Amino acid sequence: TVAAFHSFRFVIKGSLAGAAVYVAYDQGLLGSGTQGAEALKKARAALPPAIQEWTSYVGWEVRTVQMNTLPPTPKFDFSPSDSWNKGVQTVMSALSVAPTRAREYTVEGWKYVKDLVK
Repeated sequence: TVAAFHSFRFVIKGSLAGAAVYVAYDQGLLGSGTQGAEALKKARAALPPAIQEWTSYVGWEVRTVQMNTLPPTPKFDFSPSDSWNKGVQTVMSALSVAPTRAREYTVEGWKYVKDLVK
C-alpha cells in the first residue's frame, strides 16, 4: 500500500510538471525571445486583476503597490556631531582620571609585591 501511494504521488507530480511544460509552451514561453517578451507583457497585464479578484473572493485585503516605485527611505534620528561629542567626552573623562587610577594601581601593585616578599 505504501508503494502504491508513492507511485500515485509520482504520477500526480509528473502530471503537474507535464501540464506546466505544456502551458509554458502553449503561451510561447519556450519559443523565441520575442514570444517570451509578449507572454511576459500579457502576464503582467493579467496578473494584478486576477490576484485582486482572488483575494476579494477569499476575503483578504491587498494593498496595491506600483511596481516601479521605491519605498521611502527610513528616517534616522542620528546626529554625527552628537555621537562625536559623546565619544570625545568619554575619552577625555577617561584621560582625566588616568593619573589617579595609575597611582591607585601602582600602590596596589607594590602592596602585592611586598606581601609576596614577606
